[in-house]
Amino acid sequence: QVQLVESGGGSVQAGGSLRLSCAASGGTFSSYGMGWFRQAPGKQRELVAGITVGRTTMYADSVKGRFTISRDNGKNMVYLQMNSLNPEDTAIYYCAATTRGVYNDYSMNYWGKGTLVTVSS
Repeated sequence: QVQLVESGGGSVQAGGSLRLSCAASGGTFSSYGMGWFRQAPGKQRELVAGITVGRTTMYADSVKGRFTISRDNGKNMVYLQMNSLNPEDTAIYYCAATTRGVYNDYSMNYWGKGTLVTVSS
């Protein structure tokens, strides 16, 4: 019932930056915890960053200090600012929403279709 649409993916050289956006509709955005996940070919989908209703943030160890998640409840948007990108960040990035207070692949209630990020060396 909730729709999530990602944008902002693309190709960038190592060391560069990208900003991903996720637009939400069909629900009460401020009531959902939000997360960004990513999946590379042949690998499991993993949590990259999460932000709670109370704006507490969490990050995978691999992206701490490089990525920043934020949300704008007035615009029903969540963002992922990605700096100092490296080839290991190459993946499809997914926006997801949860009502459960647990941020993992099986706990999220709604998912976007993803946006591709490619980082070249």
